[in-house]
Amino acid sequence: MTQREHHYQVSVTWTGNRGSGTESYKAYDRDFEILAGSKPVISGSSDPAFRGDAQRWNPEDLLIASVSACHKLWYLHLCAEAGINVFTYSDRAEGTMREGKHGGFTRIVLNPTITIRPGDDIGLAIELHHRAHEYCFIANSVNFEIACHPVITHDVKVK
Repeated sequence: MTQREHHYQVSVTWTGNRGSGTESYKAYDRDFEILAGSKPVISGSSDPAFRGDAQRWNPEDLLIASVSACHKLWYLHLCAEAGINVFTYSDRAEGTMREGKHGGFTRIVLNPTITIRPGDDIGLAIELHHRAHEYCFIANSVNFEIACHPVITHDVKVK
């Protein structure tokens, strides 16, 4: 089977020059903008721990969001194929990162809360999270642990 390649392009532009560039560590803002085609601009900065703007997305937020979103998209796909009808899906993902020369993320934990159709198999719905992890392109691109602790209930409002 031939594997298809997909190519992505984004532009990241630093917008934090206060007029003197990077003259010193405290002389500039960490602000940037992410652009991809005609999509809405993402306003970014560094984490506040690194002199960033807490009101903007930081690269760490974006990585955790990417892992969570990729997992969710594969999960919904697999549920649709398996006959599991998902009505709601929300995730409160968390990540742990270590500072230092060889620092980086050590773990991301996904905590999705899902409601499915009454009568659908909760055991299968949980198993599909494991399969989603195996297929997730982002999870397959990182070298740290990704754990998933789903909470799945039946939607009692659906008759």
